[in-house]
This record gives sequence, C-alpha cells and structure tokens, in this order.
Amino acid sequence: MYKIIAVAASIAAFLVLGPVAPGVAFAGTTPSPAGAHAYIGYPNDGQVVPANKPFRVWFGLRYMGVAPKGVKYPNTGHHHLLIDTDLPPMDQEIPSDRNHLHFGAGETETMIELPPGKHTLQLLMGDDMHIPHNPPVYSKKITVIAK
Repeated sequence: MYKIIAVAASIAAFLVLGPVAPGVAFAGTTPSPAGAHAYIGYPNDGQVVPANKPFRVWFGLRYMGVAPKGVKYPNTGHHHLLIDTDLPPMDQEIPSDRNHLHFGAGETETMIELPPGKHTLQLLMGDDMHIPHNPPVYSKKITVIAK
C-alpha cells in the first residue's frame, strides 16, 4: 500500500509542478556526498591547446572517490567528459558518443584531440550505472582554443 501511495504522490506532484516548473531536471537516485565537487585541473579556462594533436585533460574531484562502472560503493562514481555540449538530463543514463566520453574504468585523465576552433569541456560524475548523482556533481564548463 505504501508504494502505491508514494507513486500516486509522485504523479500528483509531477502533474502539479510540471507545468509550473518546465525544464526542471530530476537527479538520479544515488546520493553524492556533501560538498562533492568536480573540476578540470588541466587545461585551464581560455587556454590554447594544439589543434589536431593529442593533449592531456586532467580530472579533479574533491570529497568523493572514483570507482569503475558497475561498482556500487558509497560516495563514489566515475568521470564523464562533455565536449562541446550542455549537461544531459540528470535523471537518465549519460549518453556515450563523441560529445560524452565515458571513463568507466576509473580514469582520472585522458588525451583528446580537437579540430581548430573554440571548444567547451565539462566533467560530470556518474554512478555505477552512468546516471548522475543526487545532487549532481559536475565541473564548471571551460573553453579551450585549439590552434
């Protein structure tokens, strides 16, 4: 009976709040630790990087641990690097494509290659199933210039 009431309450809340707050994303169900913060340690915002040549991207994380995909351990997750895209929906699995790179083995850095021009980079932590935590843990979006 409790589950039915909880589902009914969730549906009612969605029906009431949905039209009032369009575009509000609900986060996943895996909790993140208080104060957890992801950041890009390198390159820096506004930095020029080599075009069409590999360069290193270093992932930073505070107050949270890194664990590979499929490993469910409290206060851990793994990195996803978002390139030239906005944050995905927070209640769904993070896409895996050329704009959403998964580091499910627990990597904390990578080498990427970008064509000439301005590009954005952002980190988003995912849980054991690639779903953002609640609240989501992500870095600020930085811009790099590939020349």
